[in-house]
Amino acid sequence: MANFLLELGTEELPASFVRSSAQQWQRLVPATLAEESLTNDSINVYATPRRLAVLVKGLPVQQLDREEEVKGPPASSAFKDGKPTKAAEGFAKKQGVEIDALEVRATDKGDFVFVLKKIPGRMSADILAQLVPQWINKLEGKRFMRWADGDLKFPRPIRSMVALLDDTVLPITLVSGSDTVNSDRISQGHRVLYTPPTPPLGKGGTGGVSIPQAEDYVECLRAACVEVDRTQRKTQIKAQVEAAATKQGGYADITEDLLEEVTDLVEWPNAVVGKFDEKFLILPPEVITTIIVTNQRYFPILKSPDFPELLPYFITISNGDPAKAAIIAAGNERVVRARLADGQFFYKADLVKPLEDYLPKLEKVTFQEDLGTVRAKVDRLCKIASLITNQLQITAEEQAYIARAALLCKADLVTQMVYELPEMQGIMGQKYALASGEPEAVATAIFEHYLPKGAGDNLPQTLTGQIVGIADKLDTLVSIFGLGMLPTGSSDPFALRRAANAITNIIWAAELPVNLHKLLAEVVAEFTATRPETPPELLDQLYEFFLQRIRTLLQEEKNVDYDLVNAVLGENDPEYTERALRDLLDALERALFLQQIRNNQTLDLIYETVNRSTRLAAQGDLDKVELEPKTAVKPELFQKSSEQAFYDAVVQLVPQTLLSKQTRDYQQLVDSLTEIAPTVSNFFDGPESVLVMDSDPEIKQNRLNLLGLLRNHARVLADFGAIVKS
Repeated sequence: MANFLLELGTEELPASFVRSSAQQWQRLVPATLAEESLTNDSINVYATPRRLAVLVKGLPVQQLDREEEVKGPPASSAFKDGKPTKAAEGFAKKQGVEIDALEVRATDKGDFVFVLKKIPGRMSADILAQLVPQWINKLEGKRFMRWADGDLKFPRPIRSMVALLDDTVLPITLVSGSDTVNSDRISQGHRVLYTPPTPPLGKGGTGGVSIPQAEDYVECLRAACVEVDRTQRKTQIKAQVEAAATKQGGYADITEDLLEEVTDLVEWPNAVVGKFDEKFLILPPEVITTIIVTNQRYFPILKSPDFPELLPYFITISNGDPAKAAIIAAGNERVVRARLADGQFFYKADLVKPLEDYLPKLEKVTFQEDLGTVRAKVDRLCKIASLITNQLQITAEEQAYIARAALLCKADLVTQMVYELPEMQGIMGQKYALASGEPEAVATAIFEHYLPKGAGDNLPQTLTGQIVGIADKLDTLVSIFGLGMLPTGSSDPFALRRAANAITNIIWAAELPVNLHKLLAEVVAEFTATRPETPPELLDQLYEFFLQRIRTLLQEEKNVDYDLVNAVLGENDPEYTERALRDLLDALERALFLQQIRNNQTLDLIYETVNRSTRLAAQGDLDKVELEPKTAVKPELFQKSSEQAFYDAVVQLVPQTLLSKQTRDYQQLVDSLTEIAPTVSNFFDGPESVLVMDSDPEIKQNRLNLLGLLRNHARVLADFGAIVKS
């Protein structure tokens, strides 16, 4: 068995690509080796800012020989009078076998010629030499570049390549115009910390490291001050940051995103503590952490995990010489000091006037070229917020808070702080609103209306924040859709899918009884009134878009089976789709309840009878909302006792269904359907069973109406015709 090492030495790669490329090779390398029938004991992918490597252990030196069956021409054209024709001779020659190796076999399309070929296994070295360029060329990422005069694309120029099969260099050449990279055994150590014992080796660096054997790779690079194992680097960084914070008497604020990014910025991590002047602590802590974390990729230090007050320190992960830590700290401190001083200036300047005074400046900020200014958007979302409050039973005080928050929610966009640090939108609006004497409910809503900012983010917790947030997102959706700029494929520049998801999740989480069907119609009417050229299909497009998002959320976030989602939202069923949009809370509750009764097998008790009734009822013409048997069925037409029993059971079902519909307690309905299931079964298959499709049209319609009534009662919960049998 053999070990194979491939390392690409590059100029500094973007941190995002370091992680992404490692993940891609973790999928790609095993898959391509499996396609070539090259088994292995383990595959480890390593990545740093200056290299991407894979170490495959336990490879066979050669593929196993294999047999392959090849189908040839029809026997009728391959042999005439028992003698091979040119077709047979050509097939045999192409497959590299003698004529007598051909055999005739029967297939469902007639007799054909077959040959069983023995294919000798290829040498692993030859296969790997072919696979390596594929592994490189199939990597994907943003902003790939060409360098020199070649066509080879990669995020940064490739400067060296190590390719070892055990202790032997596997000859591979990457060509990019006049620039070529030939494989060897020379890697590169740390730019600063490693000094080779001999003059510099290899291409692309100052610290050549000779790798004797493929399996020695990780230890050789560690000896050269490069930790190629990404997991180890991440663990070291976390431990060093925590230790440094403890030394300063605080607690390290380590977010996963920052830790992941910093891991891919260094090859040999070294935590360095910097300090800033305590006078800057008067700034909102969010400003300081944005400067330290978002702009500089440093870790802030808190007084305690339970009391997130900042200490005047930060921790940076250096890729330099630990002996120069003081110099590194001083350089970082100068940068932080300058940024915090700017922040302090902006903060003081913004507080000179109340938040409301910034509203006129919004008239000079464009929201979207065809939609006017941000001030115009504020006017629209104020109107939408009013439409939402009209649907809800809320106090006059809450209505006033909502109207005020809607008016002020974008005012901080034209402050100096947010202009300099766009990440602070909403956060500074909240701070400036409080400083201006606005009610806390208004200030909180200004911050919350941007939530959620991404998948997994918090939702707004206050009613004011929820309604202003829905209004803001709904305005964006209707306005951008109104311009015909619908999301396509992966392209969604205005994050419209995220906006629709957020609206739905806010309504669900806050249990807001918002009639989205009516609200969308009202907002579209307002939009169309000012833009007569709006396409007439706009409202239907929005309905369909929201249904798609609700469907996705139910399946992917709520883990409801696809057919149960179809049963709740309807498939080409306008009544059901409208019902879902009228009452999103009910749609969610029904979907979760269906999944629950499927999981506990209760659904199986009613599925057969309800589904069978639903399929047959489709051949009748009873309205799908009719529940009252006394108006839909004529008992005098009954011919069998099973019909009367069915009718009596549906009569008793009516109050239970109406109560379930009113209280959304669908267990009552399911219990009632379970109770009458034997009666329905007897109607179909018992000793007093009937032929539904009777030759007498009136009797036939009467029986179809009976089945239609059962279908309609079940439809209060779901469209059972869409449910697939478990």
